[in-house]
Amino acid sequence: MEENKIESTPPETTSAIPPPEGDKPKVNKLKALVVAMVAIILVAGLYVVNRYWISPAVKIQARGGDHPAAPDFSLTDISGKPLKLADYRGKVVMLDFWATWCGPCRIEIPGFVELQKRYGDQGFAVIGISMDDSSDAAAVADFYKQFQMNYPVAIGNERLGELYGGVLGLPTTLVIGRDGRIYAKHVGAAGVDVFESEIKQLLSESAKDEAMGFQQAGYVHAQDKIELGSPAEIDSEVPGVDLTKLTADQKEAFKKQLVSQQCTCGCKYTLLKCRQVDRACGISRKLAKDQLEAYVNKQGQTAPKE
Repeated sequence: MEENKIESTPPETTSAIPPPEGDKPKVNKLKALVVAMVAIILVAGLYVVNRYWISPAVKIQARGGDHPAAPDFSLTDISGKPLKLADYRGKVVMLDFWATWCGPCRIEIPGFVELQKRYGDQGFAVIGISMDDSSDAAAVADFYKQFQMNYPVAIGNERLGELYGGVLGLPTTLVIGRDGRIYAKHVGAAGVDVFESEIKQLLSESAKDEAMGFQQAGYVHAQDKIELGSPAEIDSEVPGVDLTKLTADQKEAFKKQLVSQQCTCGCKYTLLKCRQVDRACGISRKLAKDQLEAYVNKQGQTAPKE
C-alpha cells in the first residue's frame, strides 16, 4: 500500500512589478537625479573634510619655531618623592594629564608603559599627572599598581592645568624636547606609533638648539595648538585677568565694578563671582578683560596685552 504523499505547495512570493514601458524614461531620469545628488553630497563632504580637518592640520603642522618652553612645576609623586620638571632637562619627556575614570586614558597608558621600557635608557621619560581629586589618592595608587606603571605619577591641580593652557579634555599629552620646549600636544587618545614617531625625532636632537624640523605626527587639530597660561592671569584676584598694572586701590575699585555686572553665560553670577567659581568660563573671562581695558583707558593706563 502506497503511503499517502502530501505535496506541499511553496508559498506564493510577491515579485516586484516592472513599471510600464511608458514609465521607463521617468525612472531613468529619477536615477540620474539621485546619482547627481549623491555626487554633489560627496563633493561637499570632501570640501568640508578638507576645509575643517585636513587643511587646519596641514597649516598647524607646517609652522616651525613655535615651540614654547614648558612651564616648570614641583609636585610630590604618589610614593612621596619630589617631582620637578627641571630635573628632566636634557631628556625627552612625555607629560600626560589623565584620570582614573577616563576610559581613553586606560587605553593609552599600557602603551606609555611600553614606550618607557623601550626608550627609557635612551633619555626618554614619561611623567603622569593625574587630574583626580586629591581625596582620591588611594584610587590613583591602586590604578598605578593595576596598570604596572613604571614612571612617576603625581596628582595635579587646577593651577598646573592652567599653566599648560587649560586641560579641557582627558587625556591631554604633551611631548617635550631635550631643550625643555613643548613640541607636540595631543588632546584625546592617540596611537602609540604617533608618540613613538615624535619621541624618535626628539631623541635625535640636542638639548642646546630648538628642533626646527620637528613634525608632529598624526592628524593635528585646532585644539592641539600649544598655548600656555600666564602666571599673572592664573594667580590673579580675578582669575584669567592680569591686574599687575593696577594699584591696590584700583584693584578693589575694578573688582567692585565686576560685582555690579552680571555674567551673560547663564550662570546668574556677577562677573567677579563667575571668574572665581568657574575659571574655565570663556564668556566671563572676555567680559572681564574688556572691562579691564575700558577701566585702564579711563585711568590713562595701558591694559596688559594677551
